[in-house]
Amino acid sequence: MKLVAVTSCPTGIAHSQMAAENLEQTAEELGHDIKVEVQGAMGAENELTEADIKSADAAIIASDTSVSQDRFTDIPLIKGTVKDAVNDAEGMIEDALEAADGDVSDTEDASGGSDSTGTGSDQQRRRGGDRSKSLVARLKRLFS
Repeated sequence: MKLVAVTSCPTGIAHSQMAAENLEQTAEELGHDIKVEVQGAMGAENELTEADIKSADAAIIASDTSVSQDRFTDIPLIKGTVKDAVNDAEGMIEDALEAADGDVSDTEDASGGSDSTGTGSDQQRRRGGDRSKSLVARLKRLFS
């Protein structure tokens, strides 16, 4: 199966590169083709072409910054953080494969998710709870 991915972090020096490398290695181990675009402060590396995206079965966005999703409207899209791609690339790839096989509605029903705010092919991976709670806790400690 052919996948495309975008990794992006604010500085784009280390973490997005590590995420891209991990996605590439994991996809290769699982027997899938993947092309990963890395976005950072220095711009985009290994940019995805329109032909790359059209030939892909699914897309993965692993970012801690905003990434334009307009290019991926015609294929299933899995979204997560750079940390997800570094720590659980296999899980992200498996989610993308499930979405590409059309199992998205089955997966949502099995997980009890009646949240249908997306297009049906978008899945959001979220770990670690609410980020604002962490920030608030740090600010409270800082000012107390």
